[in-house]
Amino acid sequence: MISFASETIFHLGFFPVTNTILDTILVDTLIIAGVFYISKKIKLVPDNIFHALVEYVIEVFYNLTESISQHKASKIFPYFMSFFLFVLLLNWSGLIPGVGTIGIKEHGELIPFFRGGTSDLNTTLGLSLVSVVATHILSIKATGIKNYLSRYFSLNPINLFVGIMEIVSEITKIVSLSFRLFGNIYAGEVVLTTILSMFAFLAPLPFLMLEVIVGVVQALVFAMLTMTFMAILTTPHNESH
Repeated sequence: MISFASETIFHLGFFPVTNTILDTILVDTLIIAGVFYISKKIKLVPDNIFHALVEYVIEVFYNLTESISQHKASKIFPYFMSFFLFVLLLNWSGLIPGVGTIGIKEHGELIPFFRGGTSDLNTTLGLSLVSVVATHILSIKATGIKNYLSRYFSLNPINLFVGIMEIVSEITKIVSLSFRLFGNIYAGEVVLTTILSMFAFLAPLPFLMLEVIVGVVQALVFAMLTMTFMAILTTPHNESH
């Protein structure tokens, strides 16, 4: 059975380094290496299938961003694409052979060296906090501090009440974003672990394919919600009514 909490592999001073942190570092390394590779090979006209595919995917996602956020797409797109790629690879990392199955045994229990990052609530909560904080920073830059504060504070009692409800909704965004992503990925890992403990071949394949799809969907949902929140909050308050 997969532990609800991530397991500590070693300590750096007083800081515990868990298997989900190691998995996150692994994904970060892959993304940075990929960025360096593509940046050195980039050309005005793609000369191979991989570059053409990357350009096509970016174009599709940019058009999607533009259809929702319109003229603000150029500012929001980097966040949208970064969240999508990072969450997607974190979701899929739990499906890599060896992740979650290779480790050390303590008291008869396996402690894996790596565990899918988004199967840890701490990771998804951190991602949600970054998403919401980045959204508000972008909002202040786009609309100005005065317009931004007017969304939440007013001398009018009715508008003040609405503003308080807006603040509450921002808190619930953090909770909903983190628990939605964590719940889906953690549940998938539990199902896979259960199936793999009963069947070694063939039977787990449909569940693996399902988890691949779930990984894409959950990454897209997280990124799309972030993009939508950014599009809303970068619209001046007097224009959003």
